[in-house]
Amino acid sequence: MKRIFLLFFICSNLITAQDKGTIVYDSIYAPSLENKMGENPKRALAVYLPPDYKNSKKSYPVIYFLHGFTANHKVLNEFYQVLDHAIKQKKIKPFIMVVSDQKTSYLGSFYSNSDDFGHWEDFTTFDLVRYMDSKFRTIPKAESRGITGHSMGGYGALKIAMHHPEVFTSVYAISPGALDVVREYGPNSDTFKVLSTYNSYEDIKPDHYFSYVMLAFAKSWSSNPNNPPFYCDMPFEYKGETLIVHKEILRKWQQNMPVYMLEDNLENLQKLKAIKLDWGRNAGLRFTQQCKMFSQRLENLGIRHFAEEYIGTHVSGIYSIDGRIPNAVLPFFNDYLEFN
Repeated sequence: MKRIFLLFFICSNLITAQDKGTIVYDSIYAPSLENKMGENPKRALAVYLPPDYKNSKKSYPVIYFLHGFTANHKVLNEFYQVLDHAIKQKKIKPFIMVVSDQKTSYLGSFYSNSDDFGHWEDFTTFDLVRYMDSKFRTIPKAESRGITGHSMGGYGALKIAMHHPEVFTSVYAISPGALDVVREYGPNSDTFKVLSTYNSYEDIKPDHYFSYVMLAFAKSWSSNPNNPPFYCDMPFEYKGETLIVHKEILRKWQQNMPVYMLEDNLENLQKLKAIKLDWGRNAGLRFTQQCKMFSQRLENLGIRHFAEEYIGTHVSGIYSIDGRIPNAVLPFFNDYLEFN
């Protein structure tokens, strides 16, 4: 009886080991990120390889996951077991996932091209994709590449997909932010009033999160190396209680906010195979408002897409086994990516 139990225990362990994928940590030097403001052009990567990768000669589709503001590539550590679970439960066929570190000195690149701080969109779209296709057994075509991400990453996924359908053909944005100038992002919130009083990063109060977000927007979309101490321009400014709107800067921001980008990218949107976004009902009004606006504008332009509001906050129920990634995001890519 003891031998039978021992054999069962060993077989159980073998099955468990066979069901585990591998995380490979790597880095890439990106010429597109060479810049004059001191951001590091060498970026760390975390790559998830499916359980059968080592023992097969198959090639796999790649899901490019874009992390959120203040995070980095190590976010993959939080949910790689969920990827194993989803493959084992046949919610998705085996795939590769990569997360690149885009945490900057200003806490997040917003996956945008800046002449001063680096071309982060180009890095994600070209340098990273080229590297993955050269180093791993990928299926090197757009139909086998999906792009997704949470919050800042959801924003980046939508923006990059609508710019580059020749590289990615399916996109899933998880609770995307920065889609429009609303609520805390807008001129009538306290955000820009407080920002107008700062002379350095050291002045920013730890609890005033939106100051950091607005500065990251500005460094991503309206950088200015001749405007210390933050080296960027703001669309809104307060002189005492008087609001001053800098229209040219506001236009630069809107050119990078997906709600305003749709008409200029209509042909590209029509080329995408599948588009989905979701958001938590209790994520805060800025998320529910801008996600609904974006979906409505897609609908008005005749762009087929999926939009879903679920019960949750901006961060709840995403990375867990019963969360959005294994039960919504990965089945979406299983349906729309091409597998060998």
